Amino acid sequence: MPQLGQFASLLPLVLALVFLYFFMIRPQKKREREVQEMRSGLRVGDEILTVGGIKGKIIKAGADYITIETSGKTRIEFTRSAVYKLLTDEEKRAAVEEEVVIETEEDNE
Repeated sequence: MPQLGQFASLLPLVLALVFLYFFMIRPQKKREREVQEMRSGLRVGDEILTVGGIKGKIIKAGADYITIETSGKTRIEFTRSAVYKLLTDEEKRAAVEEEVVIETEEDNE
């Protein structure tokens, strides 16, 4: 019959595994699920940022691919997995304000 001392020596290992699950693995799976939901919910008209840093508006959305239009009226096709995030209204306003500042700086030169 195993003694209590043998189980006590396994207790730190079990606690470390529980810690890893609740503080590392579980939150990562939650983030992955949220990103997958965001990507599957993309619609025409949404403004997005790709993993490559390209900002644009979705003009065509298929099952696996989306087509975006950038500020220069350039159209680019991406896989849905290339979408980093969906831009919020606040982020859109900040980007527009930043573009205005850059344009005025270029005009002054």
